[in-house]
Parts: sequence; C-alpha cells; structure tokens
Amino acid sequence: MGQLKQLAGQTAIYGISSILGRTVNFLLIPIYTAYLTKDAVGAYTALYGYMALFNIVFTYGMETTYFRYATGKGLDPEKVFSQIQSLLITTSLSLGAIIYLSAPTLASWLNYENQEHLFRWIAWILMIDAILVIPYAKLRKENRAFQFAFTKLANILINVGFNIFFIVLCYHIWKGDWLPSLSPFVDKIYNPEWGVEYIFISNLIANAAMVPVLMWLTKKFRFAINREFLKPMWHYAFPLLFMGLAGVINETFSRTIFEYVLPEGFYEGLTAREVTGIFGANFKLAILMNLIIQAFKYAAEPFFFNQSTDKNSPETFAKVMHAFVIFCSVLMIAVSVNLDLLGAVFLRGEGYEMGNFIVPVLLMGYLMLGIYFNLSIWFKLTDQTKYSFYITIIGAMVTILVLFTLVPVFGLMGGALSTLCCYTVMTVICYFVGQKYFPIPYQTGKAILYLLLAFALSYLGFFWDWGIPFIQFIGRNSLIIVFVLVVLLLEKKEVQKFRAQFKNKKA
Repeated sequence: MGQLKQLAGQTAIYGISSILGRTVNFLLIPIYTAYLTKDAVGAYTALYGYMALFNIVFTYGMETTYFRYATGKGLDPEKVFSQIQSLLITTSLSLGAIIYLSAPTLASWLNYENQEHLFRWIAWILMIDAILVIPYAKLRKENRAFQFAFTKLANILINVGFNIFFIVLCYHIWKGDWLPSLSPFVDKIYNPEWGVEYIFISNLIANAAMVPVLMWLTKKFRFAINREFLKPMWHYAFPLLFMGLAGVINETFSRTIFEYVLPEGFYEGLTAREVTGIFGANFKLAILMNLIIQAFKYAAEPFFFNQSTDKNSPETFAKVMHAFVIFCSVLMIAVSVNLDLLGAVFLRGEGYEMGNFIVPVLLMGYLMLGIYFNLSIWFKLTDQTKYSFYITIIGAMVTILVLFTLVPVFGLMGGALSTLCCYTVMTVICYFVGQKYFPIPYQTGKAILYLLLAFALSYLGFFWDWGIPFIQFIGRNSLIIVFVLVVLLLEKKEVQKFRAQFKNKKA
C-alpha cells in the first residue's frame, strides 16, 4: 500500500504540470476555432500529427532506454546520461538538417505551396524537442518532480502566451480595435495572412527558452560517444522505436492522412482539410483521458523499474492496473455525458459540433492506450523489447486498414474507430503474450466488465435527450453514480480491507 501511495504522490506532482499545463494549452482550442479558418485548423492538426511521428523517430526509444540502463544495469548513471544525450544531440542535428534542407520539397508534396518556412520551423522544433528529452528524463529518474513540473509549465505558458499575443492581441491591434498606439510596432511583426504559422512560431520560441534552463539543471553533462558502451542500449531501444511509432501512428496518422483518405465532397460544403480541422478539434475534447495517461506514464515508468526486483511486484502491478481502469472509466463517462456543454465552451466556430459523436470512441481508444502502457512493462523488464516490434507492426496494419476502409464509408467515425481498433488489438496481443513470459495476476474479468459498462453508459448519456436542460444534466451525470455503485458492489472486499487499514493507522 505504501508503494501505491508513493506512485500516487508522484503521479499527482507530474499530473499538476501535465494536467494544469495541458489545460492551459487546451484553452487555445476556442481561440483557434474562433480566430483561424477551418482550413488553418486542419493544417495545424495534420502538421502536428507529422511532428508527433517524427518526434518518435528523433528520440528512437532512448528515453525508456535511459531509465533501464541508469537504474537496473549497475552502470554509472551520469555516464549513461552523457552518452545517450550526446548521441541524441548528434542524431537530432543530423535529422533536423535533412528536414530543413528538404522544406521546399516537403511543402510541395503535402500541398503547402509557398509555405516551406513551416517545415523549416518544424525542423528546429523537432531538434530542440529531442535534445531536451533526456534532461527531462533525468529529472524524473532523480525524483526531481517539482523541477520537472516547473519547467514543463514554463514551457507551456510561454507557448500559450505567444499564441495569444500573435493570434488575438496582434490581430485586434492590427484591425484598430485595441491599443492603437501599438499599431506601428504590430505592423512590423504581424502578417494578417498568416494563421497556422503563429502556432509554430510560438512553439519554437517556447522550446528554445527551455534549452538553457534544462542544461543548467543537468550540469554534469559531458559530450562523449562510446560506440561499445552505447551498442547494447541501441539494441534495447530500437524495438521501442517501433512501439512508439505504433502509438503515434494510431493517434496521429488518422489526422495526418484524413484529408487524403476522405473523398472530396463527403460532407457537403466542406473541403477535406476543413473536415480534418473538425476531426482534430473533436480529438482535443478527448484530451482529458490523454492527460491522465501522460501524468501516469511520467510517474509509473520509473516506479515500475524500481519495483521490478521486489518479489511482490506482479501483485503491485496488478493493483495499479485495476485502479487505473476504474478511474479512467469514470473519467470517460464524465466527459461523454457532458459533451454538449464541453463542445459549446471549447469549440467556438460553427460546424465543429458535428463531430462530437466520435469523442466517446476516442476516449475509449485513449483508455486502451493506457492499459497497453501498463501491460507493456513485461517486455521492458524482461528485455524482450523485440515483441514491441511485432505488436507495433500489427497495430500499424490495423490502423491503416481501418482508415482506408472505414473513413471513405463512415467519415469522421471511421477515423475515430482506427484509434480504438488499433489500441484494442495491441492490448489483447500484449496481454496474452505477456502472461506467458511475465505472469501478472490482473483482474481481467472485472476490467472487461467495467470497460464495457462505462462505454455503454457513455453513449447512453451522450444521446440522452429529456428536453429540459437541467433535468437532462442531472440525468446524464447520474450515470456516473450508477457506475461507481456497481464498482463499490463488486469491490466490496477491497473496500472493507482499505477501511480496516485506515482505522488501524488512525488508531
């Protein structure tokens, strides 16, 4: 129980930076949907999808590799840090240079004529992101959670601040609505024909600002590359590259290629890129599930590795998984039954509400991603990372198959189903193979029951229409209570144990 409390405490700290930071970032959605065209929102959706894919390529599993070799191999943690960081600096600068020099070609291939500057900025963002990954991991490994949280929040606040400055403030000053005395200054730095460009400029400024901060916090770095020292780390990391690609392909591939798969004219009056904007905006409504998973991942990965030598670790991992499923199921219902309110608040432009119906499917997809992350610990601890390659290939095939077969038929829902189908297939395979090599006593039957019940209640609440808004709100949210009561009934013995332990400690 003490170990679970430690994990919960670490998750809470990382969650503050991740959830509060991403929540502030989430507040940009009303700005984008109100000030930018659907075409610009579609470009933002697609290009950030490509960036997420290349982020995995730029870091190629070295974050997890750092945790493995800095904690469980008897090596000098500082040497591991310096070697991996040096390698990432070298490869990141090389890959970034290729993208930078290929900007005109990429702009032409992806139908962004005369916007090659976007791809040059993307190259810089990717390079800086990759170079900062291991310093951030070092803070987590050393349990410097507050420093991690502070730097993450600072990065996000700078990014959000410049977004608001360029997209809102400069726009209104340029139009003459606000602060006319600043018009001469704004005229020099603001281009009214730009939209999505300011999202990338803000991101680049925020990332660049973090470089000196992270370098100062990880002072002991010395540039050095020893091929023999890094060789086993490379072999460990390479399969993780494909595992990372699977998650990103599923999450972002649907948005990056959506406009190329959706038949033109599928939705009357909208271009494929505009529909991509609607798809991407509704993806953001499922962000709460992703935030929980991200916060959990930051704390759980070092926790799992540190607990790996404990003989009771399988039981601990099973308890973590069970609590995770219950909590995220409650969250899925809460978001789904209130989508009409969330959509009205955050998607300010006209037409975005047409995609609300895909959000429960996306929430379930994110939940399956979280379960897959829990399950994948078996091949990280047993150094059987080659299995991530096999599972990844299957997951990627499922994603591509669903996208190309269902998007032309079901449009937005086809894109959402690609997320759910890929993570579900990967989760099922990972579970059965993992139980063979590293048996963990998961409460599988209860978990499946909770997932199915939560998904059913989510759509019941979404489509529940009683006419009277207040009654409808109460009725829909009562479904959360129904789920919690079912959980309490089925977990009666565990609840009684917890009460007994609490009373004993209090006494």
